Amino acid sequence: MTDKEAFAATSRALLAKTGHDFDHWVGVARSAGVSGHMALVQHLKDAHGLGHGHANTIVHAANASAAVSQDGDALVDAMFEGARGEWRATYDTLVAAVMAFGDDVELAPKKGYVSLRRKKQFALLQPSTKDRFDVGLALKGEEPAGALELAGSWNAMVSHRVRIAAGAAPDPRLVGWLRAAYDRAG
Repeated sequence: MTDKEAFAATSRALLAKTGHDFDHWVGVARSAGVSGHMALVQHLKDAHGLGHGHANTIVHAANASAAVSQDGDALVDAMFEGARGEWRATYDTLVAAVMAFGDDVELAPKKGYVSLRRKKQFALLQPSTKDRFDVGLALKGEEPAGALELAGSWNAMVSHRVRIAAGAAPDPRLVGWLRAAYDRAG
């Protein structure tokens, strides 16, 4: 099972078991007022009846910016103020998927986007407008396919881009492309 399939399966299982989607549970974890990874996992298990695997995945997503400084947290929060706020759930879902690739993922927030790095930058996440979220990927040499297009002059730090339109689901291959970029950066 690929990471993308595992993440999708976890999301479906949570919805089926609890009636609430992954984003709901990330919000519950963030608002719980419990500090410490394992303490929050235990809280979700005790207070909400979640299994360890689901609780752990939720806490990882809720704390995805834990490796980021407080200034980084402020930059991320600022990106999603106002009209771009609708993109926060997309961002959180993508960060959770990427964090599952390995413990060497680094989030490096900038003013308008978050750089995803391993030994080098492999992707970036950018809520570009209220109507579009862009994912930049370092996949030099990869042929464009479907939603995977050449970045062109959009951003010189990446070779490809995937655009997500408001109200549309991301291309189901997106997590796979992120994984390929992550693998190349190692």
